[in-house]
Amino acid sequence: MILLELLLGFLFIGCFSFGGAYGAIPLIREIVLFYGWIEEEKLSYMIAVSESTPGPIMVNLATYIGSTKAGVPGAVIATIAVILPAFLIVIVLTLLLKKLVENGVFQSMLGSLKSCVTGIVLATGAYMILVNCIGSVNTVSVDYAAIIMTVALGAIYFGSKKIIKNGMSPIILIFIAGIAGVFVYGW
Repeated sequence: MILLELLLGFLFIGCFSFGGAYGAIPLIREIVLFYGWIEEEKLSYMIAVSESTPGPIMVNLATYIGSTKAGVPGAVIATIAVILPAFLIVIVLTLLLKKLVENGVFQSMLGSLKSCVTGIVLATGAYMILVNCIGSVNTVSVDYAAIIMTVALGAIYFGSKKIIKNGMSPIILIFIAGIAGVFVYGW
């Protein structure tokens, strides 16, 4: 039964996750919490760890959750389920791309999707900041260290745009955030 849940849950995530990982986080959160695979706090940690490790968040989470719930078969099924829809969509779109690229309606649709995905990414970022700085709806606990680190990292990022033409590399910012996290919260 758990293998079927993993297959259906991650197949659903793979089918409806447009815009990559940041756009998929709300959907991943809903599915993972619906099935009760991990708690919300642990999911936040997994997202943070997935951001600092190689590979897409969805694949990392699918593999982790699949392996913790059903061992190697669960990891394989969850990972394949989350990537299969994108794989099939890319094959179909590649076949249709020559006709679609010149279609004005398709271009308009892509422009609309970009705006929607940008909104989802911003909302997810705001949600993650609020949960990590203030707590969840059920348990409000202000984490002043997280607030200070968020403000400091924001100042570093936006301040670097004044010094460096394109601003600081996100990889360097993640590295700085990791070091700050170790100093503030320990190993």
